[in-house]
Amino acid sequence: MLSVLLFAAAWVACLAKPNEYYSYSPALGSGGGTPFVTSGEGSITGVKVWEHPGNFITGFQLRYGTRWDRTIGRVVHAPLRLDLFEGETITQVSGKYHTSNYIYQLIFGTSRGRYLIAGQPVQKSFNFYPEHAEAELRLLSGRFNGAGITSLGAHWGLAPEGYGNSTS
Repeated sequence: MLSVLLFAAAWVACLAKPNEYYSYSPALGSGGGTPFVTSGEGSITGVKVWEHPGNFITGFQLRYGTRWDRTIGRVVHAPLRLDLFEGETITQVSGKYHTSNYIYQLIFGTSRGRYLIAGQPVQKSFNFYPEHAEAELRLLSGRFNGAGITSLGAHWGLAPEGYGNSTS
């Protein structure tokens, strides 16, 4: 887990904007399984989340600009999806988790007050948000196993110049 965090911190340190906007919401959950870090150029412009019906989060995928990053976790059924508008950013990641197994709910909140809600509202609550009002979600890190997402942390910062969430 430490290597994932160090990689993520190094990646964010390379952003064109000052590091003063970077913050990290520490990973929570059981932490078992394979480590992951999402990656892409520019702002996040879309989110897909898969859930085991009536249970926990099995996987998710982020879109940076026009390109979808790799799927994290397991794909089951059709995903719940949120496509962001031009200039809209993810400013909050909340949900529910169990300390010994899975993330049970994920809620992505945007700068325009829209939300994607997936999973079940059971277990312990968490609420991730940036320390700086100008910052946005840049990447997610954590762990997953063959069934679902077991650990999740959020990294916040500014997108590099020229990589904003726009259609132009």
